[in-house]
Amino acid sequence: MSTEEYLSVALQAALQAGNHLRHGIEREFVVETKPGKHNFVTEYDKSAEKKILDIILTRFPNHRILAEESGEIQTAKSDVTWIIDPLDGTLNFLRRIPIFCVSIGVAIQEKVVIGVIYQPITQELFFAQKGKGAFLNGGPIRISSTKKLEKAVVATGFPYNVDQNPLQCIDRFAYMQAMGLPIRRFGSAAIDLAYVAAGRFDAYWEVSLHPWDMAAGKILVEEAGGKVTHYDGSPHHVFSHETLVASNGYLHDEMLKHINEKTRWGH
Repeated sequence: MSTEEYLSVALQAALQAGNHLRHGIEREFVVETKPGKHNFVTEYDKSAEKKILDIILTRFPNHRILAEESGEIQTAKSDVTWIIDPLDGTLNFLRRIPIFCVSIGVAIQEKVVIGVIYQPITQELFFAQKGKGAFLNGGPIRISSTKKLEKAVVATGFPYNVDQNPLQCIDRFAYMQAMGLPIRRFGSAAIDLAYVAAGRFDAYWEVSLHPWDMAAGKILVEEAGGKVTHYDGSPHHVFSHETLVASNGYLHDEMLKHINEKTRWGH
């Protein structure tokens, strides 16, 4: 099966789910809580995910699914896994903050080959295909050319258990902020990664992400010419929940150096 077909279906699913979210943000909807502080799920998370799954499973009924709300669906022993976040930025959505997206990745034998991120309010459709480059609304995108961290604009995020300071995420953030860097915090890992790919951000880091938060964004950054690793510099594995650093490549070693400046927090 050609990855072109996977991309076509992913684009269709992202657009349909995104349009559903765009029309739903101004309406009243049911909100439920999940484990963790300020961790919510709305009826639109669920209905958008259903639209995505219906489209994918109609075309590829034997593929595996890993989705934020439905969990893992193994319809058959397949090498292909669809990795889905129907609404990345749920808290923004329920507060009517127009920064959220649909994220769909496709992995073959755990290697991501397709990534689609659709930001429905701005109607920006980011997509990438392994070996074919990264695109925004059909036009090619590239990472930024910033070569000095002191001139960079970077982004980060925090897990729902940030109060427990996992992997010293608060300390690392404070250290990076003390360097005087402009740091953005949008509340959507997928958008942060898409913006690194498009050269809007120069780098991004975060801990405790799930595969559906980062699968599509990872290949976008890589296909746009950037670099994605774990904090220790090892190649990033999208099914790990530990750490992620994405950058334009030029700044990567310097980002890793400062993120791992352990003497700053007594370890």
